[in-house]
Amino acid sequence: MAAIRSRGNKATELKRAAHINGWRRHQLLLGRPDFIFHRARLAVFVDGCFGHDCPKHGRKSGSNRAYWLPKLRRNRERDDAVKKSLRSAGGTVIRLWEHDLATPDRCAARITRALRRPYSIKSIHARFENLM
Repeated sequence: MAAIRSRGNKATELKRAAHINGWRRHQLLLGRPDFIFHRARLAVFVDGCFGHDCPKHGRKSGSNRAYWLPKLRRNRERDDAVKKSLRSAGGTVIRLWEHDLATPDRCAARITRALRRPYSIKSIHARFENLM
């Protein structure tokens, strides 16, 4: 799955539509978030419905189940571990599903709400930076 590269720029169009500023992509942070807002200590992940076993659209592969079922379980476990690590470092984690991008206003509102939350840079800065 690491070899799969994104196509198009639907996620960046989401940012433009909502006038969300201050994000970065392709930063080396635990879990490799799709978008990072350093100042707000916010990591946004956009998870694919199949690869991360979406409860709404995820489907169990009919072929090679011996490979895919453990793989999807490990992906879910890794996602949970990354979320716990980033939160324990004082960060906020938002996970959007691939199907959530069909309603960009809703996604943008969720990100905007998280960006408006008060945070203390001094208290969480060092812990969050250690995860990079």
